[in-house]
Amino acid sequence: MRNTLDVEESILYNLLLERTMERPITTLFMLMSVDGKISTGFIDERDADKDFPKIDGIKNGLKQYYEIEQTTDLFSMNSGKVMAKVGANIEKENIKKSPVSFIIIDNKPHLTDIGVNYFINLAQTFYLVTSNKNHPAFQYKDVENMELLFYENEINFIDLFFQLKNKYNIEKMTIQTGGTLNSIILREKLIDRISIIIAPALIGGKETPTLIDGESIKSFDELKNIKALKLTEIKKLEESYINLKYDVINETKII
Repeated sequence: MRNTLDVEESILYNLLLERTMERPITTLFMLMSVDGKISTGFIDERDADKDFPKIDGIKNGLKQYYEIEQTTDLFSMNSGKVMAKVGANIEKENIKKSPVSFIIIDNKPHLTDIGVNYFINLAQTFYLVTSNKNHPAFQYKDVENMELLFYENEINFIDLFFQLKNKYNIEKMTIQTGGTLNSIILREKLIDRISIIIAPALIGGKETPTLIDGESIKSFDELKNIKALKLTEIKKLEESYINLKYDVINETKII
């Protein structure tokens, strides 16, 4: 006979499994170098969007990434850290409304009052997700096109993705966050597909962010966190760029 704890753990696992399945179909869409780097360096001043256009042999094909980006889902998940890095907190005039709705994960916070206003003006709907009760977004929680999703201690991504589909009717979503957050979402089995634009570049640097960062695997039991991929498409682009697409096999079998 199974003890009470085993039964409770089984019920909890099944509930989490159901919530994992009841979520948007997701695609991780990123630009990276051949050695897997998604930035040109460790500090915030270094950024692929800013630096690649200055490098001969890389800049000429870069426009293809942005062209493909325009064809991704109308719901885009990003991190406040990445958005601050690319200039969301810089005052802008005449912000043109985008057809895209943005889901921004931001705890520190990285977005300032200016950054919050920027996304309110830019997005069809701006979803701000945080566990920081002092986030500047709270003063805008009654704005018509903003939804504030607050978690008391830490963000429960399984619950978040469940809410995005079942409360906000988001069926498909593109993920473009940083390496640490990508790792958390991957470990929670919340990424279905990957579309990677590979730039013809080698960057290096052990501290430079990669596609998947986070904590390293140490034990045999943690091998279940490794996700196998099934190649669905490989496309050679111009100027030595490549677009690779995979399905993620989220249920890892250890033999």
